[in-house]
Amino acid sequence: MLLEQVKEKVLHYVDAQFPILYLNTFEEAKADEIIKKSAYGREILEWNASRGFVDFRTKLPLLEGMKQLEVTLSFLNNNDELRGKILVIKDVHHFIDNPYVISRLKDISLRIHNGLETIIFLVSPVLKIPVELEKYTTIIEMDYMGEKEIKSLIKQFIEVNELPDISDSLLEEFTTAFKGLTEYEIINILSLAYSKDGNLNRKDLEIVYEQKYQMIKKSGILEMIPLKESFDEIGGLDNLKKWLSNKSIVFKNMNKAIEYGVDIPKGVLVVGMPGCGKSLNAKATAHLFGIPLLRLDMGRLMGKYVGESEANMRKAIKLAEAISPCVLWIDELEKAFAGIGNSGNTEVASRLFGHFLTWMQEKRSPTFVVATANDISNLPPELLRKGRFDEIFYVDLPTEDERKKIFEIHIGKRRKEDLEKIDVAKLSKKTDGYSGADIEGVVKESIEKAFVAGKEYVTTEDILTVIENTRPLSELLKDKIKLLAEIYKNNHFKPASQK
Repeated sequence: MLLEQVKEKVLHYVDAQFPILYLNTFEEAKADEIIKKSAYGREILEWNASRGFVDFRTKLPLLEGMKQLEVTLSFLNNNDELRGKILVIKDVHHFIDNPYVISRLKDISLRIHNGLETIIFLVSPVLKIPVELEKYTTIIEMDYMGEKEIKSLIKQFIEVNELPDISDSLLEEFTTAFKGLTEYEIINILSLAYSKDGNLNRKDLEIVYEQKYQMIKKSGILEMIPLKESFDEIGGLDNLKKWLSNKSIVFKNMNKAIEYGVDIPKGVLVVGMPGCGKSLNAKATAHLFGIPLLRLDMGRLMGKYVGESEANMRKAIKLAEAISPCVLWIDELEKAFAGIGNSGNTEVASRLFGHFLTWMQEKRSPTFVVATANDISNLPPELLRKGRFDEIFYVDLPTEDERKKIFEIHIGKRRKEDLEKIDVAKLSKKTDGYSGADIEGVVKESIEKAFVAGKEYVTTEDILTVIENTRPLSELLKDKIKLLAEIYKNNHFKPASQK
């Protein structure tokens, strides 16, 4: 939703006398702009933590002794100072769990239909709504800047600083790089780039992405992962690789594909035991598509306040869509959604699940979801139905040919000069039931032992010795692997590898 649309929406809420409007945003200047637009000439009062009760326009203190929010609310309410006015409370998340603040806000909300006609704006980058205020509060979420707004901001920065114009292609690159950031963050990064050499050029894109990685990580929910791994580093999974290769053609030619009638790909669920390449596949997918990779930490979505978990989910999805086209990697999906529908499940987890399902079903943005799961035995069946993901693949223990390729990859990474002398075919035959992670562990241990022993090079025998003393995943989780194999078969999941 564009800024003008947000302003229009808030105007309607004010007209309808919704008592508490929660502007969930980091950008206070934009929040002030929205509030001023919706005031209709009403007097606006503001309270903030640093100065207390202040003039909304000048931000100068109005009354002494008003640095405690509960005292300010009590004074304003008791002296009828709020009648017909707008009250703005900044950074409310620091004070909203105070029982006196909750009580005062509730009192004011209840009086709105008895002639008080006061609208309260809560402004904060953190969404916290106590259960007592849930029914009186309306959340206003402000979207990230669109491409037109970002381009306009860049051009304005160039004009103000009297910089040479940049090419249309470079402007497009900067615009793409800035997607998902706030106006404040973009201005800061542009200023940093400008301070380096007094100009804006293609080299500055490195600064943009370096800062962007950091800013997204600070959200605590999403993390932007550098694109390092490719499918060349994954042994096997040929069926999955081919399927993803076809999807990459759609993503790289999105406009043409849509005109042709192709639906925007939703994503893929990859299931299987740990250490079989699921996470590496997610990273390689973004590399193949040539788009950013975002990792969603499902565990960090859960909040303690009413609506906080759902708000975190909306925030993560909104950011991913703002950055799109991108790959959204949801690792270990079962940690968030296992057991949904069971009697012991929490209402919050069920609501999160419902929100995620709806988004997956209805999403129109080029956000390609790569979800991974180790154990799907407790995942709700709704998640596995057609229409949620484009396809579901299962990753099994690698075949003999795949194990050979995995040995070649890991030995080649560390001891390329020894690779020709090592009998990888023999090693592959001796490691039936080993996962990719098991094989990597064997190679790393063999190389370390050869180094400690002072050997000039690593031999086949060195690696075979380590294999003899290794218990593979198939032995440790024998019953679990058998159970999951039945689930894959019963649900007609596609094998990631060619058998």
